[in-house]
Amino acid sequence: MVGKSLAVLMIGFSLFWSVASWAQDAATAPEPAAAELKIANRSIMVFRSALLGETPETRVKRAKTAINEALDDADDPRVSLDAIQTSYLVLIGSKRAFIVSPKDVDASEFESVRQAADSAADNLRQVVSETQEARNFRLILRALAMAALATGIYVALLWGMAFLRQRMLRKLPELMHRHTQALKVGRVQVIDANYLYPLVSRLLGVLRWLVVLLLTYEWLGFVLSRFPYTRPWGESLNNYLLEVFAYLLQGIVGAIPGLGVALAIFFIARGATAFSRRILRRMAMPGTFSWLNQETLQPTQRLTSLAIWLFALAMAYPYLPGAGTDAFKGLSVLIGLMISLGASSVVGQAAAGLILTYTRTLRPGEFVRIGEYEGTVTELGMFTTRIRTGLGEVLTLPNSMITGTVTKNYSRTVQGAGYVVDTVVTIGYDTPWRQVEAMLLEAARRTSGVLEDPPAQVFQTALSDFYPEYRLVAQAIPSQPRPRAVLLSMLHANIQDVFNEHGVQIMSPHYLGDPQQEKWVPKDKWYTAPAQPPQEL
Repeated sequence: MVGKSLAVLMIGFSLFWSVASWAQDAATAPEPAAAELKIANRSIMVFRSALLGETPETRVKRAKTAINEALDDADDPRVSLDAIQTSYLVLIGSKRAFIVSPKDVDASEFESVRQAADSAADNLRQVVSETQEARNFRLILRALAMAALATGIYVALLWGMAFLRQRMLRKLPELMHRHTQALKVGRVQVIDANYLYPLVSRLLGVLRWLVVLLLTYEWLGFVLSRFPYTRPWGESLNNYLLEVFAYLLQGIVGAIPGLGVALAIFFIARGATAFSRRILRRMAMPGTFSWLNQETLQPTQRLTSLAIWLFALAMAYPYLPGAGTDAFKGLSVLIGLMISLGASSVVGQAAAGLILTYTRTLRPGEFVRIGEYEGTVTELGMFTTRIRTGLGEVLTLPNSMITGTVTKNYSRTVQGAGYVVDTVVTIGYDTPWRQVEAMLLEAARRTSGVLEDPPAQVFQTALSDFYPEYRLVAQAIPSQPRPRAVLLSMLHANIQDVFNEHGVQIMSPHYLGDPQQEKWVPKDKWYTAPAQPPQEL
């Protein structure tokens, strides 16, 4: 008796250990792969868990067999639900189709097991209805007729598009020529029809292919939806097109408020720019501000407009469509990096241009010498300055180079408009300085283009070891826009003529020893012609 009890105890312990091992293996076993149940090319539901020892794949095979047998045995099988504790049994006729368990429910799609079971039952009812439709010869003939009619309409539309395209291409040159003739600025035609025709024809071709693709898409979706087996494909095509259209429409509608705010900021910035220009024009009137005049008015207006528009762009940026996307942010960072790396020299040139403008170092029309370049300033820009040399060359100089070198302005020291003309000659000490001065002034009077008032002046700028240095300084006539090089050439020619007339050599003497006779000018020769003695009062 004791041995029998011991044997029963051992068997119970073995069963307990087996059950515990099975429970532990079940707890540590990996989740089985989900399997989709499809009947007649239509998805009914997805099994995500094992049930009663059957994997999702096995459950799918068993459900397919049961549903196909029910469809073959009954003419009108009825789909119903039966609750089993927390699960639901889906019946087709009197046979079990499958079971919907709580672990099969996707929480992102359904809120409860009942809702998932109802959805699976509805899909199965649709399969039953489409199976009956596929077995009805009259309905199949009707679907074929509808597909043929749709195909005929599709072909007719394609032919009509081709016909309209040919007619439009024949009439397009005439229409373009007629309308482009009206687009003129003065006598200049803005758009040439010969260049516009290829562009318009290509745009029409792209539009034609887009319409063809859309018609083909709709035709294919309609034809596939006529037949039970291909109906899921047609529905997916139509749903995808509707989803795309809804997405685009939602994006457009969602972007309208932001675009409205951005447009309001644009118009406010435009009005602020016009108002600032009027204010600056009033402030530039004489006697208002010393730093703001007609010369600095235009760059000041540009700077003010740039500041206003940059502020408006910063304010409108968050309201632009797609401003919050990663692509838009990445593009903005890339553009900012490119500008920061490549605009250092541009910013330096612009800063130099502002310095030249507001310090009034240069003005258009002034004759200047910048380093080794000499000419008349024709344009003072934000980044570069243009000067016209005496040889007719137009030089474009960077503003940073001008601010970094010595600039000689020959027009600032003159009386009124014009510029200074000067030249240097060196004559020996044996020639009276009064005679040299008189001859230089005579040459200046003979030069056409040199002002008589203020009169020319001669300065002895140096008493060198071998000769004195004479500098003739005169002012050019501003009404005669003769290049400075031409005027200097005429002045030099007259100096040579005057010196030759009075027998004075233009030379710079050098010697190796003392001369036999002293090199000095007696007093009776101080006023040698053309020099004139001072009149006694």
